[in-house]
Amino acid sequence: MNEYQVLARKFRPQRFRDVVAQESLVVTLKNAIRMKRTAHAYLFCGCRGTGKTTLARLFAKALNCHALSEEIEPCNACSSCQEIAAGHAIDVLEIDGASHRGIEDIRQINETIGFAPIGKRFKIYLIDEVHMLTKEAFNALLKTLEEPPGHVKFFFCTTEPHKIPATILSRCQRFNLRRIPEDKMIAKLHQIITEIHLSADQEALEILAEMSEGSLRDALSLLDQVIAFEKGKVTAHAVTEVFGLPSNEMLFSLTAAGAKNDLTAAFKIAEEFYASGKNISYFIEELIAHFRTLLLLKNGISPTERDKKQYDQAVVHYRMDQLIQILEFLTEGQQSIKSAPSERTALEMLLLKILRTHQQLSLESLVQRLLSLEQQFSITEDPSPKPEELPKISKPKAPSPSAMTPQPSVPAPVRAPQAIQEKGQAMTPLSAPPQPLPLQEQSRFDTVMRFAAKELNGSLKKEL
Repeated sequence: MNEYQVLARKFRPQRFRDVVAQESLVVTLKNAIRMKRTAHAYLFCGCRGTGKTTLARLFAKALNCHALSEEIEPCNACSSCQEIAAGHAIDVLEIDGASHRGIEDIRQINETIGFAPIGKRFKIYLIDEVHMLTKEAFNALLKTLEEPPGHVKFFFCTTEPHKIPATILSRCQRFNLRRIPEDKMIAKLHQIITEIHLSADQEALEILAEMSEGSLRDALSLLDQVIAFEKGKVTAHAVTEVFGLPSNEMLFSLTAAGAKNDLTAAFKIAEEFYASGKNISYFIEELIAHFRTLLLLKNGISPTERDKKQYDQAVVHYRMDQLIQILEFLTEGQQSIKSAPSERTALEMLLLKILRTHQQLSLESLVQRLLSLEQQFSITEDPSPKPEELPKISKPKAPSPSAMTPQPSVPAPVRAPQAIQEKGQAMTPLSAPPQPLPLQEQSRFDTVMRFAAKELNGSLKKEL
């Protein structure tokens, strides 16, 4: 009986042209072989499932292939290519940096590095997860890595290049692998589905591509699991059932409940999801992706064509600041719900926070209300002239000798007070003191100000 081989291993690229979304790196490696300008050390960096180890193996196959094509593609037919593909090549040693991380393992490499390859052009050491090596192991590798024999090549693969010492990085040619875009991943999944004589819904492949987060290996592992659940055709319903994802109706029902101020919907949704026994982490991730899509649509960006009509109808019920606040709730809840005493209660509180955002005033409307209140209850300013409006006082001149003689005093004319107006009119001062607000208006003003302070995450103390 033949042992089943998972899709991630069965469809591992065997030629450079099969590598997805790493075109610039492939061209660089091919040109290095064509121009015979290959370096002695290469570092392949990137997140999981993007093809680091695959590219290193293909490069090793191309360097030692006995019948390399004109397009610099390994033939996969010679003994060298077959041995490397099967992992049995004596001169291509794959080392796991996590389990062989000590100085003794590096010393063993240094002792065997001088032996010539058997039946191949180059002796290649491929160290995966190289960042796991100890500091002493890196130091022991420095001299060998800087000046290895001409027949030796080092290929390093890592997901955390920042943990590698700068002395190692400076001795390597570094290649950063990008995450695989969703459109290219969907095309690759569709190709694989066709080769294994199955069919799949476009929506199902889109969901798998979103869940994989740019990792083709993750997407193939998820596809394997869905195929085992439903044989024949991969559907969106099967994907949501296998991984416990919320349905579209459940996601968009939050918008309808928020518009109606129906807070009981939070408890109904939490009860339905909790009773199904599905993974809450997947549910929160789907909520984050759902509201992120709404935020992008609010900014005029259309990230997906799935359920576009429903998204267009839902986005009108949200404000920009509201969507940002919801995403903050979800990202914080994603971390706190793991340590919560009751996941069900934590999920209910999270959904309640989302629904309550529909009834909160926006900051812009709050500012407008405060401005209107300020105009309504404005207090008369002090009519005293400002310093710049005062008349300029000229510097007094020295008195003349004639002015020094005493003059008879003349009584100054009595002027009427400025506050007294014409006869028959009431006499009121020009600058009347501000009148206090009525008790009812004062209470309303205090209430609005305290509400504003609470909305702005501040506090307002009443002056005695």
